[in-house]
Amino acid sequence: MSSSSPRQGHHAFSALTADRGILFGGDYNPEQWPREVWREDVALMQRAGVNFVTVGVFSWALIEPRPGAREFAWLDEVLELLHGAGIAVDLATPTASPPPWLGVHHPEVLPVDADGVRLVAGSRNQFSPASRVYRERALAITRDLAARYAGHPAVRMWHVGNEFGQVDFGDEAAREFRDWLRARYRTVDRLNEAWATSFWSQRYDDFDEVLPPRRMPYVVNPTQSLDFRRYTSDQLLACHRELRDAIRASGATQPVTTNFMGLFPLVDYRSWADSVDVVADDQYPDPADPRSHADVALVQDLMRSLGHGRPWMLMEQAVSAASWRAHNLPKSPAQARLDSLQAVARGADAICYFQWRQSKAGSERFHSAMLPIAGPDTEVFQGVVRQGAELASLRPVAGSTVETEVAVLFDWPSWWAGEESSRPTERLSTLEQLRRWYRELWRRGVTPDILAPGDDLSGYRAILMPHSYLVEPGAAESLRSAVAAGAHLVVGPFSGVADADAHLLPGRSPVLLRDLVGVSGEEWCPLPDGTTRLDLSRDWAVGDDVSASSSASILGEKLRSDGAEVRATFAEGLLAGRPAITRNPVGAGAAWYLGTVASDALLSTVIGTALGDAGVRGTMGPAGAASALPIGLEAVRRGRLLFLLNHGDAPASVDVAAGAVDLLSGERSAGTVVVAPGDAVILNESPSEGLPA
Repeated sequence: MSSSSPRQGHHAFSALTADRGILFGGDYNPEQWPREVWREDVALMQRAGVNFVTVGVFSWALIEPRPGAREFAWLDEVLELLHGAGIAVDLATPTASPPPWLGVHHPEVLPVDADGVRLVAGSRNQFSPASRVYRERALAITRDLAARYAGHPAVRMWHVGNEFGQVDFGDEAAREFRDWLRARYRTVDRLNEAWATSFWSQRYDDFDEVLPPRRMPYVVNPTQSLDFRRYTSDQLLACHRELRDAIRASGATQPVTTNFMGLFPLVDYRSWADSVDVVADDQYPDPADPRSHADVALVQDLMRSLGHGRPWMLMEQAVSAASWRAHNLPKSPAQARLDSLQAVARGADAICYFQWRQSKAGSERFHSAMLPIAGPDTEVFQGVVRQGAELASLRPVAGSTVETEVAVLFDWPSWWAGEESSRPTERLSTLEQLRRWYRELWRRGVTPDILAPGDDLSGYRAILMPHSYLVEPGAAESLRSAVAAGAHLVVGPFSGVADADAHLLPGRSPVLLRDLVGVSGEEWCPLPDGTTRLDLSRDWAVGDDVSASSSASILGEKLRSDGAEVRATFAEGLLAGRPAITRNPVGAGAAWYLGTVASDALLSTVIGTALGDAGVRGTMGPAGAASALPIGLEAVRRGRLLFLLNHGDAPASVDVAAGAVDLLSGERSAGTVVVAPGDAVILNESPSEGLPA
């Protein structure tokens, strides 16, 4: 629903997909293999329909085997081979994993953990983003790489680093953290005010007295911890930007990106999103988790939203088993296909894997790859070949967008602050609540945008705020305006508790939203183990099954109604008789408030009612928002296409437009489609109009 001004890099990515269609491939690490294997790799890539690979992510020690050396001949050869085969290259700066000599010669580049232990080289990510020596060396090799390859015809994209997420608590970080604080607060008095240092005699007289939140005798100052998280994300972003800018300074016009990691706790991707030309993400849903298909859909909607609705890239996924879980279940080729089509449905224009050829040694030797260690005569590789052909047939999908009318609110600082220690309960998890609420949309075929509370919410019919601990005045006003204009808002418990400094807002909570939700509280009360019964109001028409299973857990709020309709009250315990769920009509809309963690059935009822009142259609038509789709069926509209993906164990039957054509099978619908378990149908419901070229 949102938009942004066009940029050269955005256009370059659109041009790439217009040229190649949906990008298909993965990380390629030829340096792990002798030269004679490279030609076999390229031939098999062509057989599999691979049109895009990432090269050079972990090649620093090979390019610069000793300080100042440059050995590019092998990379020249690889790029020529790939270009000759018509395969586009996403060329990576090798800066994610410095060579061992850098840490040996300059131990200050190595990160220090919160206990003061300096880590050593020998794995990956062994650098401090605050280290000036690291930054200088990373910039030098990036400049030389870009100068050599900016105009190379094989290079169609640049990839800065890899999975930024390094944290350092050492002296290098202390210096940079102080500079970050000076820029944020200007004066030490303002720092003392923001950190509330009058508590426990923590007052500072100079910025130079401040340290990162290392291991302490007792609880860390929560605002200090929050600011260190902000600083860490910003410091990593500074690393990314200076390398990106060096690439641009070479004259490179290709899009520049780096790979995000979904709901990763150490980096605020919303603050990063406008620094990449296309959002790219690594996704590894657990095949052992029956809810993973809904949970990864949340991440995919987040990635699309971070890019303001533009197509994004699935940069990494596993074609079968990963290697880093304690117990790594493999995927079937059918599951790998369904995972890829799910990403396409939710806006991805690139489907890539880690990695092309399975490693025979090293830490990820058991991580699956497009070309397994057993070779091409395998089910995995045959599935890859089929997937490449299928994605090529979906070329018209590239560049199309996903329409939305619902917003789900989530932001990193609120997540960080809301899960600091010394809260009323540590059992209330921001991500758990976010996922629970999102699943209610997923099973109804409602595709949302994932936004921050302060974003522009105009035009959305429904807004869900599962848990937003921090709420600032601008965010409150945005919510108020949206509801007055007709949006239906649902707010979850323990929201609107604190300001941007993580200070509790004085007054009855949620202080800045009281007039909007029409209810206010005076205390947050963890609930006893098990569940606490709720009584539903008699005029709330819900099914007997919902009424019988209405309960609460984890946390309750000691609330009173300030004009809101009380839909449920606590039936027992300390909060007996007090409101638990309320609804407050405001202007043309309404605001629900859940003062507790409601049971699944009750949460589903609240969200379903709000969607229905808001007139949200859902993917499958007017009734789609009010009733669930067949179990396991995912329904998403992208452009003119309807994607139906069956993650369940039974066939799923749905009504569709008569005459709709399945892009995958070519079959024409008579008005009903049956999707087999593990299968997908992609319908053009207006075949006479065709699809964009």
